[in-house]
Amino acid sequence: MLGKLAIKNIIYKPLSSALCVCLLLFGVGIISSLLIVQNHIEQKFQRNTKNVDLVLGAKGSPLQLVLSSIYHLDSPVGNISLAEANEIMNHENVEEAIPLAYGDSYNGYRILGTTPNYVEKYEGGVVEGRIFSQSMEAIIGYEVAIKNNLTIGQQFVGTHGEDVGGSVHKDNPYTIVGILGQTNTIIDRLILTDIESVWAVHLPEDGVKGMHDHVHHHLHDDETFAENHDHVHSFDHSHDQFHSHSHDSDGKVITAGSHELTAVLLKCKSNSSALGLQALINQESNMQAIIPNAVVSRLFYMLGMGASTIRFIAIGIMGLAGFSVFFILINRLRERKFELALLRSVGYKPTELFFLLMLEGLSLALIGYILGWILSRVGIFIINGQAQDDFNLKFTLEWVDGEIWVLVSTLLIGCVSALIPAISAMKMDISSLLSKK
Repeated sequence: MLGKLAIKNIIYKPLSSALCVCLLLFGVGIISSLLIVQNHIEQKFQRNTKNVDLVLGAKGSPLQLVLSSIYHLDSPVGNISLAEANEIMNHENVEEAIPLAYGDSYNGYRILGTTPNYVEKYEGGVVEGRIFSQSMEAIIGYEVAIKNNLTIGQQFVGTHGEDVGGSVHKDNPYTIVGILGQTNTIIDRLILTDIESVWAVHLPEDGVKGMHDHVHHHLHDDETFAENHDHVHSFDHSHDQFHSHSHDSDGKVITAGSHELTAVLLKCKSNSSALGLQALINQESNMQAIIPNAVVSRLFYMLGMGASTIRFIAIGIMGLAGFSVFFILINRLRERKFELALLRSVGYKPTELFFLLMLEGLSLALIGYILGWILSRVGIFIINGQAQDDFNLKFTLEWVDGEIWVLVSTLLIGCVSALIPAISAMKMDISSLLSKK
C-alpha cells in the first residue's frame, strides 16, 4: 500500500520528479560508462603485456615503442639491426626472445613477421589449418578471418604501410594456411607470417617471385656468393634462434647487415636480470629497452587524472540530484500536510508516514539508477561501433566490478535526501492541522 502511494505521489508532480531522475541518470550513466571503459582497458593492456619483461626497439618514444610493438596501436619508432638484436636475443639473461618485423597490412590489419612462439605467448591456437612453416604462408586472427571472409587456401597481397589504399605487393601473395581461435587479445586482429616473408616481400626486383614453386637457384658457382655469404642469418622455427647460411626461395642471400627487425619481445630469467639488461642496452647500444608495465602504468596514471575529473563531475551531478530530491520532498511535505494528517486520522502510524517519504526518495533514486544504467549501456554500444574498428576494443555490456557501489551510493542519496522530510512528516501535529481546516 505504501509503495503505491509513493509512486502516485511521484507521478503527481511529473516535472519535478523528472528533474531529479534526469540528474541521477546522467550521473549514474557517466560513472558506469567510465567504470566499464577503465576496467576493460586495464585488463586488456595487462593481458597483452603478459610474459613480456622488456621491449627492444629503436631509440625514440618509449610509449610509441610499447604501443606499436605490443598493442599495435601506433606506427613503429624505427628498425633495429638484426646483428645487434641477435646479440641481445642470445644474452645469458634472456629466457625467451620473440622478434617482430612489419611494414605491410591487409585491409587495415597488420601483417606481422614473427615466430610460432608469438601465438603461444597469447595462449592462442589454430582452430583450422596449421601454423606457417615456410615463406609466404600466413595464419590469420579470428577477427581478420570473420571481417574479410577469408578461408584456408586463399591468397591475398599486402599493402605497403598501415593505411588502406597504399601500394600493393601484387607479385608477392600470401597463402592462408591457418586460422586462429578467438583470444580477445591483439592476435585476433593480426596476420602472422614468418620474418623471412616480410623481408622477402621488400627485396628489390620482386624477390619472392616463384616462391610458391620453391624454385632454388644454386649460386655456389657464382663468384659473388662467397662475398655475400659471411654472417648470414635466418630464423629456425624449431630452435627459436637465428642461424647462418640461409637464402630466400629465389636464392637471394639474407644477411644480418641487409635486414632489420622492428622490435623484439624479451622475457628474462628474473626481474633483476631484466633491470640489468635494460641498463646495459640503453647505455651501450643504439637501441632502447623498455619495461612495458612501467610505461603502461604511467599511461594509466595520466588517463586516470582525466577520468577522475570526469568522475568528480558525475559525482557533483548526483549530489545536485540529491539536493533536488530533498527540496522536492520538503516542498511536497508542505503542500501535503493536510493529506498526511488525514492519513494519520484514518489509522496510519507516524512510522508509516516516515517510510512513505523514504520510499518516495528511494523510488526516485532507483528509477534514476535504472535509467542511468541503461543510458551507460547505450553509450557503450555506440562507442563499441567505433572503438572495435579503430582500436580492437569491445567493451562489455554486462555488470562490472564497482557498479554495486554506484547502486549503493545512488540509493543512499535517495535515503539521505528524504530523511529530513520523512522525520518532519512523522512529527506532525495532526490535531492542529485538522483544526485549521
